[in-house]
Amino acid sequence: MIQLIAIILKIATKINNEIGSFIMSRNVGTVSRGIRCPIIREGDDLRAIVVDSVLAAAESDNFKLYDRDVISVTESIVARSQGNYATIQNIADDVRAKLGGETIGVIFPILSRNRFAICLKGIAMGAKKVILMLSYPSDEVGNALLTWDQLDEKGINPYSDVLTLEKYRELFGENVHEFTGVDYVAYYANLIKEAGAEVEVIFANQAKAIHDYTDCVINCDIHTRKRTKRILMEKGAKIVMSLDDIMTSSVNGSGFNAKFGLLGSNKATEDKVKLFPQECQDLVEGIQEDILAKTGKHVEVMVYGDGAFKDPQGKIWELADPVVSPAFTSGLIGTPNELKLKYLADNDFSELSGAELKKAIEDSIKAKNGSLVGNMASQGTTPRQLTDLIGSLCDLTSGSGDKGTPVVLVQGYFDNYVSE
Repeated sequence: MIQLIAIILKIATKINNEIGSFIMSRNVGTVSRGIRCPIIREGDDLRAIVVDSVLAAAESDNFKLYDRDVISVTESIVARSQGNYATIQNIADDVRAKLGGETIGVIFPILSRNRFAICLKGIAMGAKKVILMLSYPSDEVGNALLTWDQLDEKGINPYSDVLTLEKYRELFGENVHEFTGVDYVAYYANLIKEAGAEVEVIFANQAKAIHDYTDCVINCDIHTRKRTKRILMEKGAKIVMSLDDIMTSSVNGSGFNAKFGLLGSNKATEDKVKLFPQECQDLVEGIQEDILAKTGKHVEVMVYGDGAFKDPQGKIWELADPVVSPAFTSGLIGTPNELKLKYLADNDFSELSGAELKKAIEDSIKAKNGSLVGNMASQGTTPRQLTDLIGSLCDLTSGSGDKGTPVVLVQGYFDNYVSE
C-alpha cells in the first residue's frame, strides 16, 4: 500500500510539472484603479482622505491591498489642500522687485492658456515693456505655431533666422493651434497689452537673440532652463531669471514654491494660479504609515503631476511640470530591472516550447542579477525612473477632466511572470 501511494504521488507530481505548469496561479498582472475622492478644499486633511478613500474603494469593490502596491496622489489636490495659490498681482510684485519693472525679455514660453497665460499676465503687470520671444516652429513641449513644411517652403532656417512679428505675418499669416483653435501669437500679445505693458514679438531659437532687445530676461523654458540661463549669463545679460526664480517665497501672504517657483503652476481663475505643491514628503510617508497601521501592508506612495508621454497626433510632449513626481517613498527610487521575455524565447530558448520553455524562462527570471545593465536579455525594456513610469500611468488613468479620481492605486507593478 505504501509503495502504491508513493507511485501515485510521483505520477501526480509529474502531471503537475508537465500539465499544471501551464496553469498560472495568477492570470492578472498590473492593475491601475482610479479612486474616487471628495472635492478637496484648502485645509482638508488630505492624508486621512486618501487613506479612507482607498480603503473604502477596496471594501466596496471587493479587492485587497498588497505589499508594494502604489498609491499615487495627483499634485493638484495636494496644492489645493495646502492653499498654494498666487495672484497675478503677487507675480507682478515679485517680477518688479527682482527685474526692475522696465523692459523685460520673456523668452521660450510654452503655448498654453492653462499653464502660462495667467503667469504672463502677472509678468506683464510687473514691466513697462515685454519683448516676447517665441521659439518656432513649436514650443518646448511640442505645441506648434507652424509646421516644418511651412518653414521649408519659405526657406526659413529656425536655427539661425530671427523673425519680427511683421515678417512672420508676411510669410505665414495667421496660424491657429490644431486642438485649441487659438492664434497664440495674437493671444499672448493681447494679454500683455491688456496688462498695461507695451509688447514686441519676435521669433528665435537662439537664446542670445534677446540681447539685441534687453538685458533683463525671464527664460520660461522648463526642462532646458538651466542651459538657457547659463547661455544668457555668459553673453552678458544683466539679470536672468527662470520661472523657478519667481514666487519662491511668499509675496504679501501668497503661496509659493521654494524649489520650483512658477514652474508647474496651473490656471485657477482669470487672476490666480495654483502653484506646484510645497514640500510634501511628509504626506506620502504619512499615508504609507497609516496604510501599514490599518492593513499591515507596506505600500509605496507618490505625488504625481504630468505624465512623461508624447502624443503622436499633435506631437505634444505632455510633461509641462518640472518633474513627474515631487515626492515619493523610498521604495520608488530607481529603474526597472527586467528581462525581455520575447528575447529569451527567440534567442536563448528558441529550441524549447510548451512547459519546457515556460520553466526555462521562469528559471531565468528567478536567477537574474540585481542589475541587468548591459545584459542583452534586458534590451528593449524601459530604462526610466520608476516614478516617471508609474506617474505617466497614473496621469493617463486619472485624466485631467471630470473622472473624479485624483488618487490612483496601482497593483502588481513590481510583479513578474513568476509572481504568485
